[in-house]
Amino acid sequence: MAKEYERREILLKMMQLPCSAVLFSVCGPLAEMAEAATDDAYDASGHHYGMGIQVDKCIGCGRCVEACKAENDVPREPFYFRTWVERYVFDADGELTVDSPEGGIRGFPSSEDDGEVLRAFFVPKLCNQCDNPPCVQVCPVGATFKTEDGVVLVDTDYCIGCRYCIQACPYGARYLDPRTMTADKCTFCYHRITKGQLPACVEVCPTEARVFGELKGRASPLRRLMRMNPIQVLKPAMNTEPKVFYTNLDGEVR
Repeated sequence: MAKEYERREILLKMMQLPCSAVLFSVCGPLAEMAEAATDDAYDASGHHYGMGIQVDKCIGCGRCVEACKAENDVPREPFYFRTWVERYVFDADGELTVDSPEGGIRGFPSSEDDGEVLRAFFVPKLCNQCDNPPCVQVCPVGATFKTEDGVVLVDTDYCIGCRYCIQACPYGARYLDPRTMTADKCTFCYHRITKGQLPACVEVCPTEARVFGELKGRASPLRRLMRMNPIQVLKPAMNTEPKVFYTNLDGEVR
């Protein structure tokens, strides 16, 4: 309670400051946070990250969900996720059922009582790392920000737990961490990618359904995937300019 009170007091004081003073006080520490998460030799200006997901390759094993929780210390309860997997099942009548038991972390049990299945597929989901992120726009203290290399991060030292960003995200990709009462979400494993490593979910995928890479430069695995396949994004009408790209995405997926 004391921490929450202090946050609210800081917010009220910042709202009384001129805009220039607020921007200076917020942006300075955020820049320091991004630098602290990177390797000394890392140059953010030379990168622009994205992720491709090949829907037809996902087998719903849940390894990506488990790896993400372990790597990023995500609460183990079944309703806190930085990434999760959904199953889409069409029956013989064309009726669609969507489920994601425990976020798909333990895979998807089959059921013989569901009748005839016309088709089924799995769709991994995560923060879309938007180039026009609504979560950044609504944050009253600048705790959510976009780095120079295009990754949206949250400064937990500044987050006041107001949940505005959670409500603003059209992809349902944020949650409030019950331990810190601050917003959390996928960061593309920023602490890994700035050291030349892959995000944990990409590294453990047994079918290479997830492809991480640079959006700059035509030689990256992600750019090759985008050149060779029809590409879709989730909720394009929202104009968030997401940087998570899907191949073979069914029109029913939202």
